Formats: sequence, C-alpha cells, structure tokens
Amino acid sequence: MNLKQADLSKEVRTTGNPLRPKVLEIRAHYWRALKVFVAVTIGLVIALTVTIVQLNKQHHVQQVENTRLQSQVSALQSQIDDEVSTLNLVTAQKDSSNLKALGYIESIQAKLKTINNYLSKRGLKSVSFKAVKTGHKSAKATTNQLYEKYNRYLAKLEDEIAEVPMGYPRISAFTSFFGYRGNPFEFGRNEFHPGLDFRGNVGDPVKCTAKGRVIFTGRAGGYGNCVRIKHIDNIETWYGHLSHINVREGQEVSVGDIIGKVGSTGRSTGPHLHYEVRRNGKPVNPKEYLSLN
Repeated sequence: MNLKQADLSKEVRTTGNPLRPKVLEIRAHYWRALKVFVAVTIGLVIALTVTIVQLNKQHHVQQVENTRLQSQVSALQSQIDDEVSTLNLVTAQKDSSNLKALGYIESIQAKLKTINNYLSKRGLKSVSFKAVKTGHKSAKATTNQLYEKYNRYLAKLEDEIAEVPMGYPRISAFTSFFGYRGNPFEFGRNEFHPGLDFRGNVGDPVKCTAKGRVIFTGRAGGYGNCVRIKHIDNIETWYGHLSHINVREGQEVSVGDIIGKVGSTGRSTGPHLHYEVRRNGKPVNPKEYLSLN
C-alpha cells in the first residue's frame, strides 16, 4: 500500500550506537485518535461530576420535603393538644363527661400510634405527641362533636396513609430519576425513565410502600424479575430488577412487607431497585408519593 508523506510523522531515537539512528514512523491519524480519546475522557469526567452534584441537590430537596412534612403533622398535633386541654377544663366539672373525654383521647392516641408505625416503616420521622394517661374505660360513650371531628379526620388520615403508596421502598440514595435521561446502553441517545432507581446491593430487602394486592410476579422484559401491586384509586407500584421475589400473585400485602430483594435482572447496568408509581396505567413521578405533601 502506498503511503502519502503527509500521513506520516517521524521521531528519531538513538539506541546505543549514535551512528545508527532508528526512525520510527507513526501514522498522523493515530495521534488525532489519541487526542479524541483524551477529549472524550475529559468529557466523561465532567459529566460524572455534574451528575454527582445533581444527586446531592436531590438529596437536599428530599430533606426539605421531610422537614415540611414534620411541620404539617406538628401543627395538627398542636391543634389536637389545644382542643384536649380545652375539653378537659370544660368537662372537669362532671366526672361522667370527663370519662367520655378520656375515652376519645385513647382513640386518638391509638390512631396516632398507627400513623407513627406507617411513617417509620417508610423511613419517615414519627409524629411527636404527648400521651395522656387514662385509667377509666367503663364510661358509656355518647356523641361529642369536637372529638368526633378529630376522630373522623384521623381515621381517614390513617386509612390514606396505609393505602396510598408513600415513602421509600428502600432507604438509599437515588441513582436515576423520573424523566428523560441519557441511555446507558446507547451512548449519545436519550430515553424516558418512568421511575426512580435506588442504590443497593444484591440481596438487600425491598419493602412494599402501601396496602394492596399483588397482581403480577415474574419476568417482565427489561424490568427483569418484577412485582406489581395494585392499590386504591387505580394506583399501582412496580418493583423491577429483583434478584428474588418473596410474594405471589393474589397475595394481600401491607406497608413495610418485604416483597423481594435487590438485584440486576433484565435491562440493568448493575444492582439497584427500579421503582415506579402508575396511575390509571400511566407512570407518574414517584417523588409525588415520597411524603405526605
């Protein structure tokens, strides 16, 4: 093959005898390829740095959301405490009325404990409230409008917390977010990511985020080993890339139940949990369901 002079560069090296130089000819386009490789490497380092900064920002945002949640719940508890104090003053004149109030207080406290249990299973802080000691349970309950109002509200809140997906299927950092992102399998292309990815190791437990019924278990294309759970209001949660499935189709599950283990099955670049929330069959951003807000 004939080589043009312009395609070659020369470098003279001496080996032992200076009278016998050796000429090493290197194709000029090899140098150009090396320059391109260095440029791509620098670009990847910059992209990785930007990704790390974005993950830190997302973590900070989540902390702010949890703080706001605590403020809302604390405000509710403050209202309850104020009404409890007011009612105790009013009903202290009659023992029978006082016993009724204590019965309602017990009911409210039981519901707050249930709410705390749901929050802790989701990795959220518990509601802080002052327990009132009650020792009388024999009083015959009658309607008390004030306490009935709070009792109905808390009962509704208890059911919604239990049945609506909320919180984290596992407590760890995010590795990918909802929306368009770079395709990890086709460099330079974008793809739509319909959920959140949580960092994990193979075998780490994956928890159910709400009460519901398992409607699918098994292989599901790029999701690998997958579990789908149906909840109220036509909401579903999907858990993908599992290494092991702990539940069966038709099974009723509740908040905090371990439904599988982290893996890397299906279309996956490494061990992690893919988590989706779907409403009426369409994926929505799971961040809307990570807290009570």
